[in-house]
Amino acid sequence: MRASVLSDWLAQRLDRGNGQPIYRQLHRLLQQAILSRELPPGSKVPSSRLLAQELGIGRNTVTQVYEQLVLEGYVSAATGRGTFVADSAPEEIVGVPVAETPDACPEPLRAARALSTRGARLIAGAGVSKRQWGAFMPGVPDVTKFPARVWSRLHNKYWRRLRPDLLTYAPGGGLASLRHALADYLRTSRSVRCTPEQIIITTGIHQSVDLAVRLLSDPGDVIWTEDPCYWGVRSVLQVSGLESRPIAVDEEGINPCADDLAQPPKLMLVTPSHQYPLGMVMSLARRRMLLEYARQNQCWIIEDDYDSEYRYGSRPLASLQGLDTSGQVIYVGSFGKTLFPGLRIGYLVVPEALTESFATASAELYREGQLLQQAMLAEFIAEGHFTSHIRKMRTLYGQRRQTLLDAAAQRYGDALPAVGGDAGLHLVMQLPDGSDDRLVAAAALERNIVVRPLSGYYAQPSQAPSGLLIGYACVPDEEIAPAFNTLADAIDGTICEARDL
Repeated sequence: MRASVLSDWLAQRLDRGNGQPIYRQLHRLLQQAILSRELPPGSKVPSSRLLAQELGIGRNTVTQVYEQLVLEGYVSAATGRGTFVADSAPEEIVGVPVAETPDACPEPLRAARALSTRGARLIAGAGVSKRQWGAFMPGVPDVTKFPARVWSRLHNKYWRRLRPDLLTYAPGGGLASLRHALADYLRTSRSVRCTPEQIIITTGIHQSVDLAVRLLSDPGDVIWTEDPCYWGVRSVLQVSGLESRPIAVDEEGINPCADDLAQPPKLMLVTPSHQYPLGMVMSLARRRMLLEYARQNQCWIIEDDYDSEYRYGSRPLASLQGLDTSGQVIYVGSFGKTLFPGLRIGYLVVPEALTESFATASAELYREGQLLQQAMLAEFIAEGHFTSHIRKMRTLYGQRRQTLLDAAAQRYGDALPAVGGDAGLHLVMQLPDGSDDRLVAAAALERNIVVRPLSGYYAQPSQAPSGLLIGYACVPDEEIAPAFNTLADAIDGTICEARDL
């Protein structure tokens, strides 16, 4: 492309009325010409004076563009000789010809190559919702009731007396004051036996499980998971390289059969205080059996203490970790449901022998920070605001749970029973046999109601019972009954339509 031709080519493409600076347009167009080989390697580009005259723009603009292209390696400047397109694109790599343009590879082929096998599996089975608020989103607390004034006071206090060490990376395990406050709380409220040093601060359940899996297992090891179980943890395990073995639950919790027991896993992941999503409590006999089995077979148990603070009609149950005498249990919790999800602070309680390894690995892998948030949370707990907030929310959520149950009973009587509503932030409504809970959830979403299909929590969704997870915590009392009637319309319409087919 000769200089005059290049000038005409650029003049046709510069848009002086689109608001984008001429400098940026010219830079992008010259890059494009070089990459597409309109300007082949070794060719001389016009002088800055000549190109400025041809395009009717300032010479300084062209000079700046040329200097930027030199810095980026597109062109090289030789004193007294001019500016030349750099010979930077190899003709072939290991004997394979290079495509002439970046778009030579067909779009479907590029898309197919974009994700790894495990990446594609993760995306295909993803359960994350685009909606994170409103009726009847499961697992979301009412963040409007969070004591914002107290939190704001603590926030202002720490920024006024800012310490440099709170703006750097977190020490291994997290801020000492938060670990001490948590140890006191867990010993009192959850019967967890621990010292502050055994607590490792994380960003939540996902990271806690990921860290435990990385340190306590190798790819190919077997982990037992409850069936059904939380889809988010299942996704973490899916990309970890472990062999996940789903174990059915009954009214006493996870229930391994003789064949399961004959092949001990490396890890077990359980929710004994409130099975997610069905809500049953693991019996004492089942807890003792699992602990003894883990001791005899040197298995690790990861205890996800999901929604343990929210029990209605009875006191919160003691943890499985509190019964552990052989150091086989990794206890996992977070503040996402008790305070607000966006806080992104969780924790593990690990056996004493593992404290240093877990603290080092956490700092090595994740380079944690948020020390200001951790300091604020430590004081929030120490001043009693945390336990006070939980008591207040337990009463509120208990009322909303009953309002939802009343609305369901008024519409359906005993036809669609609810299970798992004695604790937590959701209940499960069973649907008639043969109904497709995924279609019901989709129909509800069209009516601006968010529920989750129960079948999606099972290892084999096609063989799972049909039901809906209905969250009530973030729905104002007066909106529960009208929203449930809207959901019921979606249920009735979908089931009737399926019967007519």
